[in-house]
Amino acid sequence: MTQRFGAFVLSKGEQGQSLAWTEIGEADLMDGDVTVRVSHSTINYKDGLALTGKAPVVRRWPMIPGIDFAGQVTASGHASFKPGDDVILNGWGLGETHLGGYAQVARVKGDWLILKPAAFTPAQAMAIGTAGYTAMLCVVALENNGVTPANGPVLVTGAAGGVGSVAIALLAKLGFEVTASTGRPEEADYLKRLGAREIINRSELDGKPRALGKERFAGVVDCVGSNTLANAISMTRYGGTVAACGLAQGMDLPASVAPFILRGVTLAGIDSVMAPKAKRIEAWDRLARDLDKGLLDAMTVTKPISEAPKIAPEILAGKVRGRVVLEIG
Repeated sequence: MTQRFGAFVLSKGEQGQSLAWTEIGEADLMDGDVTVRVSHSTINYKDGLALTGKAPVVRRWPMIPGIDFAGQVTASGHASFKPGDDVILNGWGLGETHLGGYAQVARVKGDWLILKPAAFTPAQAMAIGTAGYTAMLCVVALENNGVTPANGPVLVTGAAGGVGSVAIALLAKLGFEVTASTGRPEEADYLKRLGAREIINRSELDGKPRALGKERFAGVVDCVGSNTLANAISMTRYGGTVAACGLAQGMDLPASVAPFILRGVTLAGIDSVMAPKAKRIEAWDRLARDLDKGLLDAMTVTKPISEAPKIAPEILAGKVRGRVVLEIG
């Protein structure tokens, strides 16, 4: 008898897109050599875009959304995985072109999976999720370009969000002096608990960019894009690096070439969706070593998967603090 299970399914018709919790079977899943019983997922900015239809994230219909999941292998035709293995998946087109993580069962390519680090529970792995894994890729990019705590303060934009929260916790533990930029001044105490030394209002960064601003930051983790990213680049110190991973303010970049040719600033683009497996494993190994699990738990709330549609517009409006774990069960 074919196994039946629940999943959120996005459909598209003449009236636009709709979302419903639906019973489906394994025959409805896409091709893949590993089947996983999913226990947890999470909600990222991209998930919010997909669930609300605010941007054309979904490129296959119908679609099970969810760009992340954690779970246990139930069947495998891949040499690296066997039934009982605890695994995680971030990106690779999940929830965009391949049926995603908002389901009790997923079938995927084994090459997309990595073994869950023993340091984390499945819930903690999804508290990290794509947002936290992206934050770690940003930190590694700063390090690889020679940014050290001795070089000066590091700026994190969109600081109270998922990427920003994890980035602050990581950078502070590594000894960096962190400046957190946020449009939510009421979150100042929260950001300081994560390790931020200074809190600035995002209004200092989201106005019309200058070609060159005062040299303030040795490095930047930017989750926002547009004017904020352009201003952050203009304020980066000589030889500094800006790791750009988000577009919450916009996809444009109204910047000048001046910081690059007069100050030797590096703009490092961070892609988490298609990052090679070796880079993913390095990032998760570093997270297991460098992320304070007490701070991770403090920045995380846990909700049932049924609440994902309600949370989606809130994350787009910048009203979600830190990370949200979705229990699928």
